Amino acid sequence: MPFSVQNVTVGGPELFLIAGPCVIESEEHTLLMARSIAAICRELGVPYIFKASYDKANRTSITSYRGPGLKEGLRILGRVREEVSVPVLTDVHEPAQATAAGEVVDVLQIPAFLCRQTDLLVAAAHTGRAVNVKKGQFVAPQDMRHAVAKITESGNAKVSLTERGASFGYHNLVVDMRSLAVMRRFAPVIFDATHSVQLPSQGTQSGGEPEFIPLLSRAAVAAGIDGIFMEVHDNPAQARSDGANALPLANLKATLESLLAIRRALAV
Repeated sequence: MPFSVQNVTVGGPELFLIAGPCVIESEEHTLLMARSIAAICRELGVPYIFKASYDKANRTSITSYRGPGLKEGLRILGRVREEVSVPVLTDVHEPAQATAAGEVVDVLQIPAFLCRQTDLLVAAAHTGRAVNVKKGQFVAPQDMRHAVAKITESGNAKVSLTERGASFGYHNLVVDMRSLAVMRRFAPVIFDATHSVQLPSQGTQSGGEPEFIPLLSRAAVAAGIDGIFMEVHDNPAQARSDGANALPLANLKATLESLLAIRRALAV
């Protein structure tokens, strides 16, 4: 079940981090965030995968910023991969995007709303890159075994699952910590600590309760997850996507230190 993404072992003994801004806002900002987070992770000894999206196709409003697009976004992500020397993850929304993205990044992520889209899962699997599938807010954790099977039966064993909360009414998400143990029967499990505190569709954009990011992260690490996913921004109030549920960069080090302490306690 464990597999490697460059120097990061997914499903191994070390807690790893997937982090970065929700969307590519500019080349300069993307590199700034990648270098800043990588420096913190090096200091703490945390294996790190950078994440950012070239296109956010599931924004609340048609006027919301989506990103620079496939070609320019992949160019920027390729630069992060080479210059910061970290593996890179990005979302893919259509089967036709998978091959191009797979030539540049190390991990293809399937957005939660698309976790049942067979053609997309198969196309991502066929690239040979690692595939991280976010559990849909509408999907039972037991049913994520089908998403895993679509990838592994397409010849790719490098698959992980990410919990990002389940719909609780119309504009709220909750996390059932049992889902982490359930999904870990099928693949390594990552906890998305920032989308789990999202308050979807608050008017023309989503809101959030970022004060609960450290709390839920600690609970998830105590539950035995393999990795943690966080959208991190140097100025969440000015973020062009999902700033309401992003972790401020200034809070990242302290948050990771608390998670590592829990991880060490579990190993005793």
